Amino acid sequence: MSHLILIRHGQSEWNLEKRFTGWVDVDLAANGKLEACKSGELLKDNNINIDYSFSSLQIRAINTLKLVHNTMRIKETFTKAWQLNERHYGALTGLNKDEMKKKFGEKKVHEFRRSWNIKPEPLNKNNPYHPINIETYKDIPKENLPDTESLEDTYNRVLPYYKKNIQNKIVEGKNVLIVAHGNSIRAMCKYLFKLDEKKISLLEIPTGNPLVINFEKNKIVKCKYLDKSRAKDLIAF
Repeated sequence: MSHLILIRHGQSEWNLEKRFTGWVDVDLAANGKLEACKSGELLKDNNINIDYSFSSLQIRAINTLKLVHNTMRIKETFTKAWQLNERHYGALTGLNKDEMKKKFGEKKVHEFRRSWNIKPEPLNKNNPYHPINIETYKDIPKENLPDTESLEDTYNRVLPYYKKNIQNKIVEGKNVLIVAHGNSIRAMCKYLFKLDEKKISLLEIPTGNPLVINFEKNKIVKCKYLDKSRAKDLIAF
């Protein structure tokens, strides 16, 4: 049996402020660091060993994974990939979610956040929050830096990376840990659990709570969140 462990980074500073973050490189809040350490403790308590680890290129995911590794006493390096980044929220980036609900209505904001193929207006390239103006992404070809994304766009960059670099390791019986983001994990779950466009919009991903997916002969046989007190409805099994 092999395990795929998906962890959404711990609570970030902008999660705490209820701001649309997307590709802005925001670090963990104090509670997010605690969530990351608890994730490591839960994996250790469940005797789950890690063979390979991956994170997005964003500091909140990287630091979550580092804290998980430190808690589990893992010294191995890990792979960072921009393809696992959060969805880009376009012109909503940096804005407060509650204020946007008042301005556009809760239904419209929910549509922006959860719909499959609707994306916000593009973020102006002169905006300091645009990826071309963020040091983290200086080595990524500019044609790969988005102005805005839908969940479908996120799926279309996450899945090729997953299939090429991660899926084969699970087939080989290895345990793989991925620390990423709400929407990049949602994209993987759509593929893994064969969810349609309506069901994927209902899937909530809690911060800092390991989702362990068990495989036998490359088929999912079981999945669960390790922190049951903060588990969301999986809608998959």
